[in-house]
Amino acid sequence: MKQGKWTKNCSENVGLLNMTSVMRRQSSTSNENDVRMRNSRAGAHAQSADSPPSSPVPAGDRGSRACCFCWCCCCTCSWLYNYSLAVKGTNGSQSGAGDKKLTGVAVQEEPPSVEEIAAWSESFDRLMRSNSGRTFFREFLRSEYSEENMLFWLACEELKKEDNPEVVEEKARLINEDYISILSPKEVSLDSRVREVINRNMVDPTPHTFDEAQLQIYTLMHRDSYPRFLNSQLYKRLLQQTS
Repeated sequence: MKQGKWTKNCSENVGLLNMTSVMRRQSSTSNENDVRMRNSRAGAHAQSADSPPSSPVPAGDRGSRACCFCWCCCCTCSWLYNYSLAVKGTNGSQSGAGDKKLTGVAVQEEPPSVEEIAAWSESFDRLMRSNSGRTFFREFLRSEYSEENMLFWLACEELKKEDNPEVVEEKARLINEDYISILSPKEVSLDSRVREVINRNMVDPTPHTFDEAQLQIYTLMHRDSYPRFLNSQLYKRLLQQTS
């Protein structure tokens, strides 16, 4: 009787010892994991503290992202910056040879004078007769999503310089496809009468096939876009930078 009771007590004590041992091992493992996690976090914090701060954007890269730094949040700042680089490039500075042309329009070797820029506000004709004036006006039209008007007008001017019938026919076909066709994304706005004239002229194209259409687009730019250009930030900023 006593022996059975003693055996039972021994079994219970052994069980308690085993449970205590397991709990100690689990506690030890948990403590080790906590220490490892704290060390890992401390190391990561020290590494981030020792790492150098991110370098600022180089001055040469600000032109392409000038709107990110300019208070006015417009694209004119970036374009004016690139335009100045193009002008410097043609004068033999460190700018690359590819800077001699900007947005597909040749840039003059000398920037426009203050008098020339101011004269652009006197009449639309003076603006369009100036290479620099057309360049700036074209960029303004691009900001208004109407650059095709200037592109069409320039293409017609180039067509007038041709005297080879084969070249005239090819250029006329391209102009018709790029700016007259209703399927073109660069279609210009023309009334039905002028479109009928173009259709008749395309039977036998000449350097003056698009004269009426060119005049209509010229008048549209004069009445619609030109006043907004004179009041634009691009033109005002140009006056300030050259004065």
